[in-house]
Amino acid sequence: MAKKVLVVDDSSTVRQQVGLVLTQAGFQVVEAVDGLDGVNKIGSTPDLSLVICDVNMPQMNGIELVEKVMQDGKNAGLPILMLTTEGQASLIERAKKAGAKGWMVKPFKPDLLLAAANKISRSA
Repeated sequence: MAKKVLVVDDSSTVRQQVGLVLTQAGFQVVEAVDGLDGVNKIGSTPDLSLVICDVNMPQMNGIELVEKVMQDGKNAGLPILMLTTEGQASLIERAKKAGAKGWMVKPFKPDLLLAAANKISRSA
């Protein structure tokens, strides 16, 4: 069974690019348009193996998403990889403290994204 990955980004182009890389590698992809949508999809999508999430989004940013998900006992172990244009040490530290498992800066290299996804995703 394919691992299920949630891609959370307010850019449809980024969601398509990440989704294409992942589906070609055999992952099943679910999309969310912002952090609030992402939290809702996490709550309603069983068997997620990984979340790949942007930082700068409307309604709820990616770090707030990580904080909310990790506070929820049901999904606290869900690996989250931040994929963003941001590279500030303070944001990276905040995300890691909140529970993010990794941080990649856009534009991403498909092979590095796949390596990270394979390394930190959990078995369904």
